[in-house]
Amino acid sequence: MPLHLAVFATTPLELLSFLLSVATVWLNIRQSHWGWLFAIISSATYGLVFYGSRLYGDMGLQLVFIAVSVFGWYQWLRGDDSHSRLPVTALSARGRVLAAVAWLAGFVLLAWFLKSYTDTDVPNSDGFLTAGSLVGQLLLSRKKIENWHVWIIVDVLYVALYLHKHLMLTAILYAIFVGMALVGLRAWSGDTHSGGRRLALE
Repeated sequence: MPLHLAVFATTPLELLSFLLSVATVWLNIRQSHWGWLFAIISSATYGLVFYGSRLYGDMGLQLVFIAVSVFGWYQWLRGDDSHSRLPVTALSARGRVLAAVAWLAGFVLLAWFLKSYTDTDVPNSDGFLTAGSLVGQLLLSRKKIENWHVWIIVDVLYVALYLHKHLMLTAILYAIFVGMALVGLRAWSGDTHSGGRRLALE
């Protein structure tokens, strides 16, 4: 059943996914491992929302997010090689190049798959943003500060995509995500757990 909020309509499932996703990012900013639990639940509910909107790349992405969230939860709990709390670190120049290449390769493959095997009307944008989200999630699982740079780019573009698909509440969510990603970038840049030290390169 649709819900009418202000000047647009949504569904109870989209509203629930919205609230869970905001909680997820807020916990990520605070570096709480419980964010991964909320990520798993919100990914499952959003997978159903995207299926209904024929955003198959985003739907499949939610399944990957669930798997990566389990991995990320383990990594954050396990810590580094000394089993201390996993620190916030930055990618080396080589790591940034590899992340960019992975994003490009993922985009090419996903866009081709979506064009060839689904009835989506936005294969290129869906593929590009799905690939970028995968890169961002993997960087987040390793507490790489560049994950916030990726999310800022992806979230801005997702706002336009969800407006196009008439997922108004989700578009608002991703606009909020842009602001939260900026907050996360600032918070992680001055990570109090690093004692003010410059971020290590890995």
